[in-house]
Amino acid sequence: MKPEVEILPAPSRGPQLWPLSVAAYHALGEAGLIPSNTELLYGSVYTKMSKSPLRSTLVRRLNRLLQEALPPGFFVDTEQPITCADSEPEPDLAVIRGSEGDFMDQHPQTAELVIEVSITSHDHDRSKLRAYAGAGVKECWLILGPEQQIEVYREPRAGQFTARALHGPGGILASAALPEFAVNLEALFAR
Repeated sequence: MKPEVEILPAPSRGPQLWPLSVAAYHALGEAGLIPSNTELLYGSVYTKMSKSPLRSTLVRRLNRLLQEALPPGFFVDTEQPITCADSEPEPDLAVIRGSEGDFMDQHPQTAELVIEVSITSHDHDRSKLRAYAGAGVKECWLILGPEQQIEVYREPRAGQFTARALHGPGGILASAALPEFAVNLEALFAR
């Protein structure tokens, strides 16, 4: 008779996550190993949400308003990366100090104002706030389309925004980072 073999249980551990650095994300993307419709958040690759007609309309309206109010020495980026410590989110709109030519060799690493338009992705968009605050983004607007409201985050310190305000429905919202830029919420959300 053969001796009994004791079968030990497999070690208990959950799924392993191998975080990507920003450099690895770039290299894998350039090699075609990461789909193009993604963004890097806290070392993990996320597929970006599809674009609803309401979201697209709000992005277009905000882009037009930003372009009209933009002071010299700034430009508006739409759905382009901002390189943070362990993330590379692609905000719907970002106002960047400098000129487009300043970023031929690297993505911007901060912004004066970042705008995320949220129709069904409120929690996902809020999850980006830590990356934006850590990158020193001065102000972040989260446009809540169905609610016709805007959450405003300001005063980044130690990887978080220390001031939060909710605006709307209705009223006028002026940016603290770009005093020339103000939005009439009724007109923004008008059908």
